[in-house]
Amino acid sequence: MIAGRELGKTRLPLWAAGFVVLICAAILGLSGWREWETRNTELKNAEIDVANLAQSLVQHADDTFELVDTVLIGLVHRLELDGTGPDTIAKLQAYLPTRKSSDRIRGIFVYDETGRWLATTEPVDFSKLNNSDRGYFQRHLHSPDPGTLIGRPVKSRAGGQWIITASRRINHPDGSFAGVVLLTIDVDYFVKFYERFDVGPNGSVSLLNNDGIMLARSRDDGGVFIGRDLSNAPLFREWESRPAAAVYYFKSPLDSVQRLSYYQRSSRYPLMVLASKSQDDVLAPWRRATAVRLTVVLGLVLLIAVIGFYLVRQLLQRQRTAQALVANEAHFRLLAEHSSDMVTRIGLDNRLLYVSPSCVRMIGWSPDELLGTSAVAGIHAEDMERVEQAIVALKNGEAEEARFVYRQRQREKGEIWVEAALHVTRASDSGEIDGVVAVVRDMTEQKDLQDKLISLALTDGLTGLANRRAFDERLADEWARARRDGAQLSLLLIDVDHFKAFNDHYGHLAGDGCLRALGRILSTHARRPADLAARYGGEEFAVLLPNTGADGCAEVGEEIRGALRDLAMLHAQSLPSRLVTVSLGAATGFPSQTTTDCSALVAAADRALYAAKDSGRDRLVISGQVVAWPAKSA
Repeated sequence: MIAGRELGKTRLPLWAAGFVVLICAAILGLSGWREWETRNTELKNAEIDVANLAQSLVQHADDTFELVDTVLIGLVHRLELDGTGPDTIAKLQAYLPTRKSSDRIRGIFVYDETGRWLATTEPVDFSKLNNSDRGYFQRHLHSPDPGTLIGRPVKSRAGGQWIITASRRINHPDGSFAGVVLLTIDVDYFVKFYERFDVGPNGSVSLLNNDGIMLARSRDDGGVFIGRDLSNAPLFREWESRPAAAVYYFKSPLDSVQRLSYYQRSSRYPLMVLASKSQDDVLAPWRRATAVRLTVVLGLVLLIAVIGFYLVRQLLQRQRTAQALVANEAHFRLLAEHSSDMVTRIGLDNRLLYVSPSCVRMIGWSPDELLGTSAVAGIHAEDMERVEQAIVALKNGEAEEARFVYRQRQREKGEIWVEAALHVTRASDSGEIDGVVAVVRDMTEQKDLQDKLISLALTDGLTGLANRRAFDERLADEWARARRDGAQLSLLLIDVDHFKAFNDHYGHLAGDGCLRALGRILSTHARRPADLAARYGGEEFAVLLPNTGADGCAEVGEEIRGALRDLAMLHAQSLPSRLVTVSLGAATGFPSQTTTDCSALVAAADRALYAAKDSGRDRLVISGQVVAWPAKSA
């Protein structure tokens, strides 16, 4: 019974969390279902609106073309009875204006069998006009069908505007082709009529024939869509299997707007009306209302979730507090006592309050020996000040943590490099800083490796001498020191004579051996700690001699040249000695506060080296002393 009660207490936060999640999910689910139903209702109402509109407009189109058909039948009948003689045409020209409807029929035209204009309602000179090239004329010429042909929209030759043509064939008494009677309707007539209806800011009404040709369309500034062939659109590709009227959702190929539409075919003419609204326009009010409603619902759900979260957190916190109080100290000791790093706790008086057992391995003293001693005991004197400053800053609240590397006394090894990461600790009741925790790690191996890497970065791999980078850094330092102390600084530039010929004759391995041998000689003669022998580049070397005058520099140069001759390395291409020799350029500088930089010393030694080569090689040439020019007075 007790075990079951304890289990129930353990699961209480889980049950509470599940209840809160269930309530939130139920509210969101019901709200989402309601909004989806409202959306579907909005779309259904829009479907009804466009269906009613399409049915009305297809009736309007039927009425318009029925009027046109009646006029065409009457004119064809009269011309077939009376013929197309001059008298008949004259009477017809006077009669045609009475048959023209000002708002629906744009113009009436009569053409003979050659396409020549016989009569028209348009006030134009048609004596030289011919329409035999028009599609409707060619259709009637080659087809005996007497029915009315509703053609594709064309630009009127009389007025220049877009028109829809309706035409019938005229026959001679023997049934042969006698001409065409044509009536035109302004596309603009349908456009203006369609724009009376509110289909939204992005909606449209279109009149098309059954072949998918656009006859008229609202919202078509400039008539860019008139005559467009839409036979490849999905609506017409599946034309035969579709009913005469239906709701149709599609993405318009004309303006890429997602549309909700209703199409209605004419039962009397090869026409259809497509009334459509933008789906975004239809759903815009719903989206705005939904946003408001969902904001309220989400606010309510968020409030419930926050309250539930705090409730569950309080339940969990109560369960964990007791466990944490027991486990924290055990965990800390477990980690500290099994860590390879030394963990210490430092009090406000700089005394060690805790030291982990790893201190024996790291510095050689046991925790009992260290407890109560100063935290900075054993730190190298040169590092002491910055370590103490960091600890003081932490205890004063100026920083929360610090990290630095310093030298620490070790019982057996004498001294090691360590890295310490320090972090302040605070009292649980007051939040005031009550000490510092330090995690100390042995960095001796890393430090040695770092020093080796630095040495490798500054050493020439072939000769073991300093490389060009090390030389440039030392030259700048020694120049600054000589300027500061008022001392002299000398430089030797050394170049192996005919080294390329040596390489070509004896091979690169022998060339490398030659350079190594010269490097050993230079190392031997750069005796003082401040002297530096370096490989300057290729077969060129440099020896930097601080606190050395011209005489001392010349003496070292001659010793180097003599030592190489004593080595007697054969060089058949170096005449007349047939030994490996070097040319040396020497320069001595006396820097002062007005001297610009050390490049003058290098330039002087380089000029002396070229002079030695030009003078026959295997010799030392000393440049004049490098001094600063006095500054000009203002």
